[in-house]
Amino acid sequence: MFDPYQIIRGPVVTEKSTTLRGKENKYSFFVSPRASKTEIKKAVEELFKVKVLKVNTSNLKGKRKRLGIHEGYRAKRKKAVITLKPGDTIRIFEGA
Repeated sequence: MFDPYQIIRGPVVTEKSTTLRGKENKYSFFVSPRASKTEIKKAVEELFKVKVLKVNTSNLKGKRKRLGIHEGYRAKRKKAVITLKPGDTIRIFEGA
């Protein structure tokens, strides 16, 4: 399954992820639910040309949503928090 563009779905831009990026050099991404930690590490290193020290993942359940009498769920997602080597940065988060 190794295509880095299919593994990394997009950045997580929240107040907490911004704080982690500034203090601890950690970046958050939504990733494919079937991707393993080693695949995520290889994809980030290949796409952004950085050295990854650690990958932490969490599976997020889909929230229940209603529209009138109809009820459904949002899709499940997987989030990865990437710890980079000190001095490395990812430019998409820096606004460049």
